[in-house]
Amino acid sequence: MRGNPYQQYKNTQIQTASQERLLIMLYEGAIKFTNQGKLAFEEEKYDNANELIKRAQDIVNELMISLDFNSGEVAGNLFALYEYIYHQLVQANIKKDTSILDEVTGLLTSLKETWVQALTSTKMQSKGEMGV
Repeated sequence: MRGNPYQQYKNTQIQTASQERLLIMLYEGAIKFTNQGKLAFEEEKYDNANELIKRAQDIVNELMISLDFNSGEVAGNLFALYEYIYHQLVQANIKKDTSILDEVTGLLTSLKETWVQALTSTKMQSKGEMGV
């Protein structure tokens, strides 16, 4: 029996992605669920919003536990930021406050864009060192 082709494709993307790409995918997922949660709040679909925001919380939790604290103070700073984002998601869910979700989306988007820029710079430096 075959499954959903889209889900099979998505699973393949995840299984074959580099750590860097997985990180970007986690940010994208958290942003998506936060935005969907906001929309559900606006439509007064509170149970749906709750589930979507909890999915965003799960992703942020995964980001926190995946940090390598042996790599320096950046991990500690990211942990504090992730902890803040997680707390804000909880507060938004309790208060049904879409403005908090807007703040969270902004933070997650900024983090994602920073990582994308860093990865792009690293790839360009690697190509330059290889003479490509």
